[in-house]
Amino acid sequence: MFFNRKKLEAQCVRGILLLTLAMLVFATLAFGAVDMWAFLVVQSLAAGVLVLWAFRLWVNRKPKLFWPPLAWVVVAFALYALGRYFTADIEYVARQEMLQVLIYAFLFFAVVNNLHGQDETRIVSFTLIALGTVIASYAVAQLMHHSNQVWNVISPYPGRASGTYISPNNLSCFLAMLLPLTLAFLLVGRVSVVTRILLGYAALTMVAGLAVTFSRGGWAAAAAGFILLLGILLGHQNHRLKALLLLVVLTAVVGIFATVYLSKTVSYMKRVSEPGDVGKAVTNDNSRLWMWGAAVRMWRDHFWWGVGPAHFDYRFREYRPEKIQMRPDRVHNDYLNLLADWGAVGGAIVFSGLGVFIFGLAKTWPHVRREAKDFGHGQSNRFAFFLGAAGALTALTVHSFVDFNLHIPANALLGVTLLALVASNLRFATEQHWVRVGAPLKFGLTGVLAAAIVYFAAQDWRLGRETHRLAVAERLPNFSPERAAALEKAFAGEPKNFATAYEIGECFRTQSLDGGGNYAPLAQQALGWYATAAKLDPHDGYSFLRTGMCLDWLGRHAEAEGFYWRAEPLDPNGYYMVANIGWHFVQTHDYAAARQWFVRSLQLAYLNNEIAQNYLRICEMKLTGQASGQPQLPADY
Repeated sequence: MFFNRKKLEAQCVRGILLLTLAMLVFATLAFGAVDMWAFLVVQSLAAGVLVLWAFRLWVNRKPKLFWPPLAWVVVAFALYALGRYFTADIEYVARQEMLQVLIYAFLFFAVVNNLHGQDETRIVSFTLIALGTVIASYAVAQLMHHSNQVWNVISPYPGRASGTYISPNNLSCFLAMLLPLTLAFLLVGRVSVVTRILLGYAALTMVAGLAVTFSRGGWAAAAAGFILLLGILLGHQNHRLKALLLLVVLTAVVGIFATVYLSKTVSYMKRVSEPGDVGKAVTNDNSRLWMWGAAVRMWRDHFWWGVGPAHFDYRFREYRPEKIQMRPDRVHNDYLNLLADWGAVGGAIVFSGLGVFIFGLAKTWPHVRREAKDFGHGQSNRFAFFLGAAGALTALTVHSFVDFNLHIPANALLGVTLLALVASNLRFATEQHWVRVGAPLKFGLTGVLAAAIVYFAAQDWRLGRETHRLAVAERLPNFSPERAAALEKAFAGEPKNFATAYEIGECFRTQSLDGGGNYAPLAQQALGWYATAAKLDPHDGYSFLRTGMCLDWLGRHAEAEGFYWRAEPLDPNGYYMVANIGWHFVQTHDYAAARQWFVRSLQLAYLNNEIAQNYLRICEMKLTGQASGQPQLPADY
C-alpha cells in the first residue's frame, strides 16, 4: 500500500474545511462579495471544495452519503433554478443568479457530508466569531473617526458604520447572525475560562458594531435571535441564572452606550428620533412599502413562475411607483423578492423547506439538549452550536423581511453553512438518512460533481475575462473611440451582456452627435448596438428610446416615433424617459405636445431634471411666439 486511505481522507476533510472557511472569510472582507470579481473568487473556492469531495469519495472504501429531508428541498430548488434559467427573458442576469443558487446548493451538500464532525463545527464557529469581532471593531473605529471609507471605497452612507460591507444593513445582518452563536458558546459551551472571557469580549464588540450600523432591521433581527436564545436558556435550570445575568449586562451596556454616545450622534437622531424625509432614498420606510407594492403587482402578473431569476430590478421600471425614481436593485424583502422572481412555485419550494427544517429541529432537539442533571452543569459545545445557529438563522429570517441579505453572497454563504451544520445534527436522532454509496451512485455523484467543477471553471474564465476587459474600458475617456473598442472586445468574450451592448451604442451615438462628416455611419453603428441590447434585454425601454433619438438625429422622425411608443410602456413613470419623449416632439416642432411631456417629467422629479426644465422654457417661449405671431427664438433653434 503506497498511501494511507484514512490519512488521505482526513486531509481531504481538512482541505474542504479550509476552503469553506476561505470562502466565508474572503466574501465578508471583500465587500460581501457583491462585485463580480469577488464572487468569481468564491466560485473558484467552491470548485476546489467539489474537487476534494470527489477525491474523498474514491479514497474512502465504503463512502456514505448523509441525505437529510432538507436535501430534497435543496435539490428541488436547484433543478427549478436550472429550468427557470433556460426559460428566462434575460439570459445574462439569470445565469449569474443560477450560478449563486448552484454554489449554495453544492456548498450545503459538501458541508453536510464532510464537516459534520464536532471538531469541524467548533473550528467553523470560532473562526466566524473571530471574524465578526474584527469586523465589528472596524465598524466602531469607522464611526469614531467619522469615516465612511471601506477599504479603498467610499460608502454612500455617511454617519453609519458598515465595516467591510458597503451597506450598514448588510453588516447588521451579519453581526445579528453571529451574536447568538457567540452568546451560546459563552453561556453553555464547554470551553476554558480564557476562551469564555474572549467570547464575552467578542459579544460586547459585536453589540457595539451592531449599534453603530444604525440599522433598525438589524437591531430587530438581533433581538429576535437573542430572545430565542434567552427563552430556551431560561427554561434550563443550570443556565437560568446566567441567562438572566446576561440579559441584565447587555441591557445595561446597550443603555449606557446609547445614552452616553449614540444619542448624541446625528445618525441616531435621524434614524430613531426623527422619521426622516420621505421619498429621498430607497431605504426609508415609505419607499420600502412602495417597492413591496410593485413586487406584489409583479408577482400577480406572473403568479406561477415569476418574472425570472434576478429579473426584479430589470422589470421594476414597468411597475415603478411615481415616488421612486431610483433603481432599487432588490425588493428589500427577501420573501417578496422570491415570489416576484421565482413565482408561487419557487416560493412553495422554499417555504416547504422552512417547514422541513423546523421539523428537523424539533426531531433533533432531544438529542442535543443537555438536561439539568447531565454533565454536571450541562455544558456542551454541541448544544451551544445548535442553540446559537438556531438563533442566527432566526435573525436572518427576521431581517429578510426588511432587506435582501440572501442576495448578499457573504451573508447567504454564512446562512447556508449554518443551515447545513444544523441539518447534519439530525444524524444524532436517527440513522435512517445515511445512504451507502455503491458503485453506480459513486459514478453518478462523481459525474455531477465533475460537471459542476467544469461549469464553474468555464464561467470563471468567461466572466473573469469580461470583468477585466470592462475594468479596462472603465478607465478610458467616456464615449471615446478607445472606450468603444475596449467594450467591443469585452462583448466579444461575453456576447450576452446587454449592458455592454447598450454602452457601445452610447459611445457611437455620442460621437455622432459631435457632428463631422461621418456622423451618419456612427449613428447607424449605434442603431445596430441598440438593437442588439434590446434583443438581449427586451424589457429595457432605453434601448428603444436611444434608437428613436438616433433616428431623430438622422432626420427620420416618422420612423423614430414608433420606437418612443415602444419605450414608454417599459418605464411609464420614469422622469428621464418622459423627458426624452418630450425631446422627440421638440425635434418635430410639436411644442404643445412636448410641453405636456416636460410638465409630466417635472411632476415626477423636479430636482436634477435639467432636460425637462430647460426644454419646458423653450417650449413656452415657442408657444408664446406662435400665439403672438412674433417668434421669440429663431425657427431652427
